[in-house]
Amino acid sequence: MDTDMWPVLPDAERDDWNYLPGRTLGPLRMDMHRGEVIAALAAHGFVTRLDGYGPGWDPVSFSKQDTPMSQGAVECYFSTNGELAYVRVDGRLGPQVSCEGIRLVGRVPSQLAQDMEAHAVKHDTGLRFSPSGDISCDGFQLEIGAQRAGDRIVTSALFFVAGDDPSVARDGAPAAVWHRW
Repeated sequence: MDTDMWPVLPDAERDDWNYLPGRTLGPLRMDMHRGEVIAALAAHGFVTRLDGYGPGWDPVSFSKQDTPMSQGAVECYFSTNGELAYVRVDGRLGPQVSCEGIRLVGRVPSQLAQDMEAHAVKHDTGLRFSPSGDISCDGFQLEIGAQRAGDRIVTSALFFVAGDDPSVARDGAPAAVWHRW
């Protein structure tokens, strides 16, 4: 029996996605609709698992065929008109996502924070702090999160299209994205 409740895929076993804030995330465009997202992720070996309906949201979870647990590697949330609004990448099982050369997923939070700070200094941009204290660079249009992985913590990420005020997108996110183990 496999008793490892906290598997973390090594980077070598993860898909490698690039993120262009507000525009693309791996095979996804941030202006896609539900059917397009399902087709794009299926073409990259992800299996769709419908998560039901949340108030105002249509969540769909995706995982690789041989994922060690039932938890999704990627969760997409669609508004009532079917448009992609949020994408959450799991820190233990999701693809490795890079933005501006910074690896965002499956990392020790303090190491990611150091990379974000160095990027902000180098490019003279500001830093944002999430309600949980995680930092990201202005303009990245994401929220970094932390997930338990046994006796350690790894980073996860929530991606969104923010427009002029990133707090509106963050504050409007489905409650389910903030409550993951």
